[in-house]
Formats: sequence, structure tokens, C-alpha cells
Amino acid sequence: MVVDDHPMWRDSVARDLGEARYDVVATTGEGRQALRVASAVRPDVVILDLRLPDIPGAEVARGLAAREHPPRVLVLSASGEQEDVLEAVKAGASGYLLKSASREEFLDAVRRTAEGEPVFTPGLAGLVLGEYRRLAARSAPDDGPRLTDRETEVLRLVAKGLSYKQIAERLVLSHRTVQNHVQNTLNKLQLHNRVELVRYAIERGLGES
Repeated sequence: MVVDDHPMWRDSVARDLGEARYDVVATTGEGRQALRVASAVRPDVVILDLRLPDIPGAEVARGLAAREHPPRVLVLSASGEQEDVLEAVKAGASGYLLKSASREEFLDAVRRTAEGEPVFTPGLAGLVLGEYRRLAARSAPDDGPRLTDRETEVLRLVAKGLSYKQIAERLVLSHRTVQNHVQNTLNKLQLHNRVELVRYAIERGLGES
């Protein structure tokens, strides 16, 4: 589902998705309509602009995230401002991509979002991590479940926005081994998906370069 108030841009995104053999179930230019339509068509992924004429895109993301079976939300915005990025992530967006991205970058981001991976335009992941590190520094550390050194290493790379394939190549592991480490970490932390996992990581200042 594509939500953007600029008809030409909305149609272009929908066309690119269609050519890549994604099923575009709906398009709309208004936030409230997006929430109503999403209830009817139940998209797996919502491509969402932040600047909508009736309500902010972050409010749409928040409304979608609150549902029993929420879709994954990929924000596609012209804004790279820190406030916009952080607000979108806090509202439940799975990823944040700038509209300056190439068609190939966009389609790759959609694929990764559909698979449950958090996706950020290069540079924005560091911005988000930096902000959460500052917030975490103000809080007393908590005694959470103990992760192994390898699980912590994988978690840091997940928090930096790397795909499983990239993590596997960097750590010289198999793709399946990386998946197993992530699943074990999810189980230990009692989290449900990779989006929650990356939030956990950035709130604790992981993802250092």
C-alpha cells in the first residue's frame, strides 16, 4: 500500500512496485483514509510519506502499529531531519528511506522491510543510534538477560542496519547461523521481531562504529 499526497510520485512508486511484481493493493494521499483502507485490504507493507494534508504520517504509523496484526511501515520521505526520523521510528516505522534513493535502493528497502528487517538510508541509522545513545546515557543501566559475545556482536550489526547477508559476510558466518543468533536473542529478551530488537539495541547504546 502506498500513501503519499503527490499523485505523480504516488503513481510512480506504485508503478515501480508493480514492475517488480509486488501486489499494490491500494494507494491514497490522505492519512485518515490510509488507516481506513488498511483495515480493509490488510497490506503487508505500507510505503508512507510523512507530509500528508490531514494528519501527520507519524500518526498514521502509530495507528497502524497499534493494530493486532500491524503491517510493516517503510517511511519514504524527502526529509532527513533528525526530528522526523526519530518521530517515525518511535511511532513504529520499520525503516526510513529518503526520496533521493535510487529505484534499486527503494526496491531493496521494500524487500528487506517485507522480510522484517529495519532499513535506513545510509547515515540516518547513525543519527538514530546517536540520539538513543545520548538518551541511554542519562538512564541507569538495567540488568537484562545475558547475551553471549557473539549474540551481542550480531545485535550491534543489526542495530546499525546491516542485512543478515551483510552480517554473515562480515563475521564469516552462514546466513542460517546469523538467523539463529537473532532468534536466540529475541527469545532471551522476550521480543517479537527484528524491529523491536533494533529498538532495544539503540536504546542501550549498541551499534557503535
